[in-house]
Amino acid sequence: MQAPDKTQPSDASIQALNLGKRYGSGATSTIALENVNFEVKRGEFVSIIGPSGSGKTTLLNLLGALDRPTTGKVFIDGIDVSRLPNSELAKVRNKKLGFVFQDFNLISRMSAGENVELPLLIEGVPSRERSRRAKELLDRFGLGPKSDRNVNKLSGGERQRVAVARALANNPAIVLADEPTGNLDTKNTEIMMEFMRQLNSELGKTVLVITHNPEVAKRADRLIAIRDGRIEREEFLN
Repeated sequence: MQAPDKTQPSDASIQALNLGKRYGSGATSTIALENVNFEVKRGEFVSIIGPSGSGKTTLLNLLGALDRPTTGKVFIDGIDVSRLPNSELAKVRNKKLGFVFQDFNLISRMSAGENVELPLLIEGVPSRERSRRAKELLDRFGLGPKSDRNVNKLSGGERQRVAVARALANNPAIVLADEPTGNLDTKNTEIMMEFMRQLNSELGKTVLVITHNPEVAKRADRLIAIRDGRIEREEFLN
């Protein structure tokens, strides 16, 4: 599979080409990923499922430009992010990607609204526009009345919704979610996956969800199973 010509349009949001990640060196090194190849098309909803230690979180970190591969390349909207300088990587992450993590990664001393505004603050968006955008997003997720509440006073499900709202603050084309339901009960898991579906079907976001939960994985359009650092199978679900 050839790398895309950057001057040509591509229908792939994400491409992994011969992707590998090794930690350490010599006899004590560990291979986390090896020869991983796949792509996610624009507007697709894909889940990556695998047991603990399978390499799925390592893969998400590479696809999200949070880490660099040992071998191979990652393309985000046709841009090879594998070798970009850190300053350029930060721009790609903030402009094109939204992240949702299992442990929420919210700033505990801030309110829900302030957490959602944070990516906009980093981008230098004026205060009034930040506040408008945060309110709009929190209203969408049913948290408008709790915008001024400290996130530590919210339930787990509410905090995860704040995290999703924050991921959308800069209107990214791609949402990457690492075990977004891992700390949620059954009811809130269902609510969260319905939100993920809405991001995809109503807002047109490309959504990639990492999970160990088969029921969560089956909510996507396509499932990629990973084991021992390699793709084991792919399955179209819808």
